[in-house]
Amino acid sequence: MAEGALFNVAEGIIGQLGKLALKEFGLLWGFKEELQKLVDTVSTIKAVILDAEEQQAQNHTIKNWLGRLKDALFEADDLLDDFSTEVLRREVMTRNKKAKEVRIFFSKSNQLAYGLKMGHKIKAIRESLDAIAADRKFHLEERPRETQVTNPIRETDYFVRAETVIGRELDKRVILERLLDSNIEEIVSVYSIVGIGGLGKTTLAQLVFNDEEIKKEFERKFWVCVSEDFDVNIIVKKILEYAKGEKLENLERNASINDLQKEIDGKKFLLVLDDVWNDDSKKWDRLKEILQGGARGSRILVTTREEKVAESSKTIETHRLTGLNDEDSWSLFKQKAFKKGQEPENSKFKEIGMEIISKCKGVPLAIMTIGSLLYFRKSEEEWLSFKNNEFSKVNESDILPTLRLSYDHLPPHLKQCFAYCSLFPKDYEFEKEELIKLWMAQGFIRLSGQNECLEDVGHEFFMELLWRSFFQEDTRSIFKIHDLMHDLAILVAGLESTNFEINGKNIEEKTYHVSFGFNLDSSKQIPTSLFKASRIRTFLLPCQDWYPNKMVWNKSTCDAFVSSFKFLRLLDLNRTGIRSVPHSIGKLKHLRHLDLSCNDIKMLPNSITRLQNLEILNLYY
Repeated sequence: MAEGALFNVAEGIIGQLGKLALKEFGLLWGFKEELQKLVDTVSTIKAVILDAEEQQAQNHTIKNWLGRLKDALFEADDLLDDFSTEVLRREVMTRNKKAKEVRIFFSKSNQLAYGLKMGHKIKAIRESLDAIAADRKFHLEERPRETQVTNPIRETDYFVRAETVIGRELDKRVILERLLDSNIEEIVSVYSIVGIGGLGKTTLAQLVFNDEEIKKEFERKFWVCVSEDFDVNIIVKKILEYAKGEKLENLERNASINDLQKEIDGKKFLLVLDDVWNDDSKKWDRLKEILQGGARGSRILVTTREEKVAESSKTIETHRLTGLNDEDSWSLFKQKAFKKGQEPENSKFKEIGMEIISKCKGVPLAIMTIGSLLYFRKSEEEWLSFKNNEFSKVNESDILPTLRLSYDHLPPHLKQCFAYCSLFPKDYEFEKEELIKLWMAQGFIRLSGQNECLEDVGHEFFMELLWRSFFQEDTRSIFKIHDLMHDLAILVAGLESTNFEINGKNIEEKTYHVSFGFNLDSSKQIPTSLFKASRIRTFLLPCQDWYPNKMVWNKSTCDAFVSSFKFLRLLDLNRTGIRSVPHSIGKLKHLRHLDLSCNDIKMLPNSITRLQNLEILNLYY
């Protein structure tokens, strides 16, 4: 379970219970006292949640207790959201309905029935939480109230520029010499950059790709991020999309191959295949066969973590990327750890810093994340404490625990926001506004002042995670998550979030957020195990392709789906080929975000007006 999630759910419950309208209706319906008791119980539990989450890794009893607490708090959150929606509905009806209908709606028997039902539910959930709170057989410390105020962001340019890359000039020169070597007889030859995650293979490839000598030598250049799915047809499509500068839909396989061959016919080209995992030599042979129409001297530059991939591609030469030396490591560390990247006046900081970065094995991603973490620690004592206590426990054979340190020091609301990104497939490109809207739908962003808006606060959250290297800017306004950071997001999200592409076909009953990292079509359908997770809050389809005649779901399938998941906050049905939205959509009273984009829908059902919590309705195309 994502750390910080429970703290924020508890805080949200207390915020809901503090609303004046809820108090007034609680008094009207006769359960105001139960609401206050629930506030007291949740406040008591909230005070120790942060300490419990920190201890759960070493204490299974605490971990089990947190599991029970999670179920109860999420149930309470759903119940209060239900109550708040009912209050809002009655306020709207009072304003809009005729007097006679309002009198019937607010009749004494009507109010009494609802009040008894809701009062009973609130009492039951409060007693359940009381029992969980009383069942603590371990010592937990109270932590002070966390705020959503983030650390001040330094003035930096997040866009990768050649002059900001440290320690890779020699590597760049070696690769350029190989790519520009005119003595190679093959029409298309492969060169590989191999190294562990976080070393900067992609950055190095970008430096080469944008070099002036490369621009002069090659008539065409293409960049494709491959990741784990080495599908030749998809790669051909991505090359074409890069060449044309637009998203291509509904391309036939043979037509796309013909189009690509026209693009490269007789031209010398450079193709970068970034983040490759495929070691099937037959797939490599097929791809190179398609690319044979280019001029002699065309090149494919591959970045990969595995030597086996380089061998299966029949690479001419492999460049094994190593970690930065001490001097370059310190230069990179300074960029993140000190204001304006300046050398510290106190030489003791450099001494401590060099001891810390020696454990980072020269891996730029690890160096940057730790530097970002120490930027906000101003005293020598704080640096020493970090080195001797937290950092001394890091296993030097693995980079992930080093990155985990940076996650552990995030405030709860940012932990929750980052863990939610585990729903994205690896190498998924996203816009800042897109992610902020997803956070909003889940209630991860809350306002602390009257003059704030959710998008502005979400922007602050996003920029903080970007500066701390949890995100990377791929191009201006387009972002990605580094593979290692993605692994970290999956680790900390636990069973609460499931990316079907990664976690396989078994979806746990207590899963709350689900995404499908592949294109749903007739051959790839939603697993039946999903229907066990009846309390899911997110259903996300980030990788749907658009084919005009495709129909993943018909109306009855969509109706059954909507009826099964009444606690959804976000429902993504983009490019599923649905022709009509079922009337049952109106039952999703918790829904905040509904994406119906790129479907042939002519009309929305009248029940759409019942979605009184809806914040975002996407009807694009």
